This record gives sequence, structure tokens and C-alpha cells, in this order.
Amino acid sequence: MPTPKPDYGPMAIYKRLLAVSATYWVVFIGVGFSAAIFAATDTGFAYLMKTVTEIVAADNQLNPNQAFLKKWLPIGVLLLFTIRGVANFLSTYGMGWIARKVVKELRGRVFSRYIDLPTAFFDQNSSGQLLSKLTYDVTQVAESASNAIIILFKDTLTILVLMFYMVYLSAPLSSFVFIVAPIIALIVRFLGNIFRRHSQRIQASMGEITRIAEEVLQGHKVVKIFGGQKYENNRFESANENNRRMEMRMLATRAGGDAITVLVSAFGVAGVIFLISRIDISVGEVAGFITAMVLLMGPLKRLTNVNASIQRGIAAGESLFQAIDAEAERDQGTLNIDRAIGNVEFRNVSFTYSSDKSSVLKNISLTVNEGETVAVVGKSGSGKSTLVSLLPRFYDVDSGEIYIDDHPISEYTLSSLRNQISLVSQEVTLFNDTIAANISYGVLSSIGHTDLERAVKAAYVDEFIEEMPKGLNTLVGDRGVLLSGGQRQRISIARALLKNAPILVLDEATSALDTESERHIQAALDKLMQNRTTLVIAHRLSTIEKADRIVVMSDGRTVESGRHSDLLSLNGTYAALHQLQFKEDASNTK
Repeated sequence: MPTPKPDYGPMAIYKRLLAVSATYWVVFIGVGFSAAIFAATDTGFAYLMKTVTEIVAADNQLNPNQAFLKKWLPIGVLLLFTIRGVANFLSTYGMGWIARKVVKELRGRVFSRYIDLPTAFFDQNSSGQLLSKLTYDVTQVAESASNAIIILFKDTLTILVLMFYMVYLSAPLSSFVFIVAPIIALIVRFLGNIFRRHSQRIQASMGEITRIAEEVLQGHKVVKIFGGQKYENNRFESANENNRRMEMRMLATRAGGDAITVLVSAFGVAGVIFLISRIDISVGEVAGFITAMVLLMGPLKRLTNVNASIQRGIAAGESLFQAIDAEAERDQGTLNIDRAIGNVEFRNVSFTYSSDKSSVLKNISLTVNEGETVAVVGKSGSGKSTLVSLLPRFYDVDSGEIYIDDHPISEYTLSSLRNQISLVSQEVTLFNDTIAANISYGVLSSIGHTDLERAVKAAYVDEFIEEMPKGLNTLVGDRGVLLSGGQRQRISIARALLKNAPILVLDEATSALDTESERHIQAALDKLMQNRTTLVIAHRLSTIEKADRIVVMSDGRTVESGRHSDLLSLNGTYAALHQLQFKEDASNTK
């Protein structure tokens, strides 16, 4: 039975946000109590104005109750505003505390989901736009969940209490308020749809700004060497201007809403003034009613404005929940093993990255026995790297099956499957941490220091860390920028050596090394590959001449297979590749 699609309507999104907030219901009760006290102080002030007017009107003919109030009225005012200030602080701080907790939880959920999403998701989505969800979108939720909710909660209570007091003073005068209020409510509802639509466009424009900025910051060397400054400035200016236009449309809508709300409210005020002289009402009651009505204007205006923040929060919440609801990597396997034997088989495997593209792999069948070293070669785009990416299930096959030790890899849990594989890829990934932390990364952090030093020596990392004052505790910088390409590659190889998995994947593992380093690393890899199943993706054919078997790929198919000497004697695709590379190497040495 298919899983029903999540509801991303405004009310559904807000209910989900409130469900997260409900975890902190004790604090929320305290906030509600403080907000109720704050709302009551406005009515208390209107009552004080009524009392002051009555005292002034009575002149020297005060009754005992009025004389008592006159004596204690100044203290009452100070007490009222003290209570108001304390209640405002408690409600604002409490709601802000809840909001930040909600933001922290949502940000954590989104980040956790990112880690669990399949590789194909990141192929199809810009990392800049994904980062924008963790920064800009979460900030909008914070605004909606803190300031907006405080205003909504306190001002709604204030309006209700003031209206109740106005009805108490004069029901006929209050009728004008009840006529105006539904009109304002309709205005707020109408503006809400516009606010949410603009907010979604603003979020998209912020994602575009983040994407462009990230690309330029990461590729700043290319920008400089190819003179791309003007082009990138123009591209950023276009995205920045689009964001400004979206923000101005939001501002214009908000300002227009304010003006309409004030105008509609003015009709209510005019009606009250028109009716005052035509009904039986005391001067004190008039003063109290007018004060309450004036105090009502502020909350009404703020409620119209706060709708923009709430709609921004709903639009941001929709963006966040879509990320949270994205389907994680399928991990339906139940088989857990400590260490595989290392037999690998690709059986009639086909794969396509997307439905609108042609197949990258076409009916591939390949068996790699325990302890065997198999090299996969071919021109760029032949499917070599894609083939090995299927083994740890970075992608799932379209048809066919991959086996490890006679079990389909879909039967293994993802963690158990990936524990059996070490990977050294052409694109080295290092984190902004120490050399030691990058080698003993993730599950390897529990491995002892002796094993770490052994891996460091085997990968010849010790040759360059000896020159560094902090040795293994040296920071590598963002993406390893403080190290050379060869140093980064050797750290990556040391990481694979430390893992000591039964299956080893080397995807252009020596591509970033100079000749001397490559010789050292190749010697270390030769030792590592002993008694391990090894798949080697290589562009430089000289590095795989000693492989047990070489598989040649072309256009997503295996076209030749055999040892180096046998393939040369066939005078086929491999021989042509070898001859071409031999000519290139000879040309480069001249």
C-alpha cells in the first residue's frame, strides 16, 4: 500500500510546528499566564483613565470610594506598570526560549535527514539551496515561533479583554467595534495568502543567492584565473536584485494592509464619536471607552503586521518539512556480519542515473574472488566509477543484482555492508579538523593509537607530518586546503588502511601523487591488497599491470577481460589504450 503524501497546507504545517512546540507545554502554560496578565493591564489602564476622569469631574464632591482611589491612584499606576513590565518580560523570554528550542530541533532534524538521504538526492539538489534551509528558512521559523506568536497570543488576549471591558461600559458603542472586527479579520486572511506566496518566492531567491555565493567561494581560483569576476558579480547582482524586489513586494503588501486596517478602524471610531452624544453614558465611561478603543488600535495593527511573519514561518516550515519528509536511503536489509570473506559478483547489472538519460551500465556481469585484485579500465564515461559506486549502495541498481559472499547486498544492513568496504577515491574529502581526526574518522575513532601510527607510516603520511610543529594534531583547513594534493591523498589512503576492510575500492587512488610518492604508496597498497578483494579503477595503466585480472569497459559494457600481457596480445581496446598512453608519456618526457 503506497504511503500517503504529506499535507503541506498552511494549517497542516502550523499544526506540525505546534506539535514540536507542545513538547515544552509547561513553559507554554507559564507564557500564557504571563500574557494574560499583560493583556489585563491594558484594561486596567483604561479603568484608571475612567476613574481619573470621574474624580476630576466630581471636583470636591468625592464619595468615600473616590477619595480612597484618589489617595492611592499614583501607587496603583506604578504597580500596574510594574506588573505589566514583569509579565511582558516573562512572556517574551519564555516564548523566545520555546522558539529557539523548536528551531534547534528542526535544524537537527533537517541535518540528520540530510545525512540519511541517498546520493542521488544530492546529485539533483544544489548544496547552496540545501544550506539555505538550515540558515535562512530556520531563521524565518524562529521569527514566526517567537516574536510572531508572542504578538499573536498577547495581542489577541488584549483585544478580547479590551472588547469585553468596552461591552461592559457600553454595549451600543461596542457594536461599531463588532462591525469593524470581522472586516479586519477578512483583510488579515486575504493578506495571509499574499504573504505566504511572497515568502515562498523570497526563500527561493535566498537559496539562489546562497548557491551562487557557495560556488564562487569554492571556485575562487577558477574565477580569478579565467577573469570571471564581472560575470559572477552580474550573476550575484541579478539574484540579489530579485531578492530585493521580492522583499519590497512583501513590504508594500504589509504597508498597504496597515493603511487599510487603520482606515477601516477609523470608521469604527467615527461611529463611536457620532453615537456618544446620542446615548446615556457618563463622562468617566466615555473616557474609559475611548481609552480602551485607542489601546485596541495598536494590537489590531500589530496583528495585521504579524501575519506576514507567520506566513513566512509557514512557508519556511513547509520547506523544512519537505526536507524532513524526503525519503531516506532504503535500508531494509537484516543481515549483519562482522567481516565478509570478500567474494563479489555483479550479475546482469544495469543502471541509469535518471529516466531521461541513457543507461550508464548495460547488463554487466563480473565476478571477483576472495583476495583477487581486479582492475577496471576504459575511457572517461565508460562507467568505471559508476560500477564501484553501486557496491556500497551509493546508488541502487535498475536491474540485476550484486552479491557479496553469495548474499545480495540488499540483504545486508547499510552499516554492515559499508563496514566491509574501504574506499579511496579520486576526489579526496577531508574535514576541517586535525590530520589524526581525518584518518581515524567516524567508526575508526575507537581504534587504538598504535594502529593509527601503523597506517600513517604505511601511507607515508609520517614523511610530511614530521615537518609540522603539531604533527598529527595539525589542522588541515577547509576541505584540506592547507595541504598539497599528494598530502591529502595520502591521508585518504591512511584512512582506508586503518579501516582494514576485506573489500578495497581504489578509484584513481594515486592520481594526485607525484612519481616518488606514487612509488611509496603503490608499495603500501600492494601490501594492503594482499588477501583482500580489491577493485582498482585506474587511468594510468602502468599502475595496474600486476593486477590478477583487468576488465576493460566501453560504453557501459565489459568488452575485454584478462591479464595485462594477454590483453596486449589481443591487440584490441586495451592494447589501443595502452599504446595511446605510452605515446602520451613518451611525449611528456621529451
